[in-house]
Amino acid sequence: MPPMDRVAVIGVPMDLGAGRRGVDMGPSALRYARLLEELEALGFAVEDLGDVRVPLAETLRRRKGTYLEEIRQAALELKERLQALPEGVLPIVLGGDHSLSMGSVSGVARGRVGVIWVDAHADFNTPETSPSGNIHGMPLAVLSGLGHPRLTEVFRSVDPKDVVLIGVRSVDPGEKRLLQEAGVTVYTMHEVDRLGVARIAEEALDRLSGLPLHVSLDADVLDPAVAPGVGTPVPGGLSYREAHLLMELLAQSGQVRSLDLVEVNPILDEKNRTAEMMVGLALSLLGKRIL
Repeated sequence: MPPMDRVAVIGVPMDLGAGRRGVDMGPSALRYARLLEELEALGFAVEDLGDVRVPLAETLRRRKGTYLEEIRQAALELKERLQALPEGVLPIVLGGDHSLSMGSVSGVARGRVGVIWVDAHADFNTPETSPSGNIHGMPLAVLSGLGHPRLTEVFRSVDPKDVVLIGVRSVDPGEKRLLQEAGVTVYTMHEVDRLGVARIAEEALDRLSGLPLHVSLDADVLDPAVAPGVGTPVPGGLSYREAHLLMELLAQSGQVRSLDLVEVNPILDEKNRTAEMMVGLALSLLGKRIL
C-alpha cells in the first residue's frame, strides 16, 4: 500500500450515546493538545474540516432511553463527509462517544476493510442485550449488521471476521455470546498479560493481512492511572508503553488508513493528560519513532 502524506481531521462533539456527559468536549481537548501541529511536524499536510453538527442534549427530549435518531443523523453526516474525501487522504475522527464510529468505519469502507478496535469494552451490544441502552456500547455490533434496523440499514459495513478487539476487560453477558457467534477475534487483558502486545499485534496483522486498516482507539483502553479523563474507566488497562508499542507495530505494517480517537472526557481529566496521551498514541500510529 502506498504511504499516506495527507491527513484530514474532523470532530464529532457528541455525548448522546454515553451515560455520562462531557465527551462532547473531546474534539476541542484533542485539538488543544496540539494534534494538528504535531502531525504537521511529522511531515503530513493537515486539513481541519471542523466538526459534524450534533445537537446538545439539553435541547432534546430523551426517548426510550436513547437519542437514536440524533445519533444516526450525526453518524450519517460523518459517513457522507468521509466518503467525499479523495483517495490518499487519511482521516482522523475526534470524538465524542464511540457511537460515532458507525459513521467513521462505514465512511472509509471502500470495499473490504479490517478494523482494529482498541477498547476496554467490546461495544458489541444490541438493544436486547444492553444493560444501559446506551448506544456507545453498540457501534461495533451495528457495523457487523447486528442491532437496531435504523442503524444497521445505513452503517453495516464490515465482516465481523475482519474485526480484532484488543484490550477488552469489561464484557456484558449478551455481548460475549454475540462475539462468539459472529467470530470476532478478541484479545482481552488476560491475553495482553499472557502473550504480550508484540505477539498480539503480529497475530492481528497476520489475520488482517493485505487489508486497509481502520484503528478505533478508545481512551478507556488505557489504565485509569495513565488516562483519568474517560467516562467509563475500568482498572487494569494498557500501560503507557504497551499502548505505544501497539501503535508503533501497527504503523510498521503500512496498512493503517484511518483512525478514531474517542471517549476523551475533559471534565474528568487532569490538566488535559488524557487528550495529550491520545495525541501521542496517534503520532506513534502514524509513524513517529524514538529513533
